[in-house]
Amino acid sequence: MPVNILFAARAAQWRIYEAPLTKALSEQGIDATLSTDLAPENVDYIIYAPDSTVQDFTPYTRAKAVLNLWAGVENIVGNPTLRIPLARMVDHGLTQGMVEWVTGHVLRHHLGMDRHILGQDGEWRPDAPPLASDRRVTVLGLGALGEACARMLVRLGFAVTGWSRRPKDIPGVSCLSGDAGLHAALKAADILVLLLPLTDETENLLNADTLARLPEGAVIVNPGRGPLIDDDALLAALDRGHVAHATLDVFRVEPLPADHPFWAHPKVTVTPHIASETRPETAAQVIAENVRRGESGEPFLHLVDRESGY
Repeated sequence: MPVNILFAARAAQWRIYEAPLTKALSEQGIDATLSTDLAPENVDYIIYAPDSTVQDFTPYTRAKAVLNLWAGVENIVGNPTLRIPLARMVDHGLTQGMVEWVTGHVLRHHLGMDRHILGQDGEWRPDAPPLASDRRVTVLGLGALGEACARMLVRLGFAVTGWSRRPKDIPGVSCLSGDAGLHAALKAADILVLLLPLTDETENLLNADTLARLPEGAVIVNPGRGPLIDDDALLAALDRGHVAHATLDVFRVEPLPADHPFWAHPKVTVTPHIASETRPETAAQVIAENVRRGESGEPFLHLVDRESGY
């Protein structure tokens, strides 16, 4: 009997995911009916994007799990009708993309590349950057993405501090946790990378108080979630020179409104939520593996902790 899998996302996503998902399920030996239109009572799994029209999960009485297409789950984890397991997307393609983006922008700020790329004005600027071992980088958030980025930065020789809600142990990374650990992590951040999930506890984590704990002239790189930062507090810190630059890929409202002060600020780089994307081919493999696990009675991968929100 085929496994019935509902693809609950926008039509544009169906067009790019249908073939990779069909292939990945077949490679796992799963006889599946994959469709955007199935009777709720017949659905075994829901492949889901939080911008889907499906918001009430009550009719899906047979479903075993919701398999999220996105790494972020803040738009679904609090849904009171969702009472079955929820798995977030941890995809090696998405992870690699994030590692590349974070590494590129950390190196950009470490090497002072903007001074030369934007400084073609005839002035000779012979200031050499320090070695990576003399540059302190802090990564807030040591989940799958944060840990992968921290490991890469260690391989490049940076002095890396990591902070997470729960204690972690990552070779080469000074791992901190808790409120006291957060304060110490901020003080150790010549370059601060934000890769925390968005929860009630992390919203506005970077505010006037915590920004003031950064070293003078620190740089912020945020490919995590826009609401992690209090926008007004960041602009004030940039204007007074305490924060030297902010490279931001995520925002409270997306697309970022054309009149938002970030666009015109000389110390802000805006990138349009491109730090990393879920890759259909690799994401399909993750989803197919979770379906296989569900059918075999094995634990699902990457389950969300509803209490912590990620």
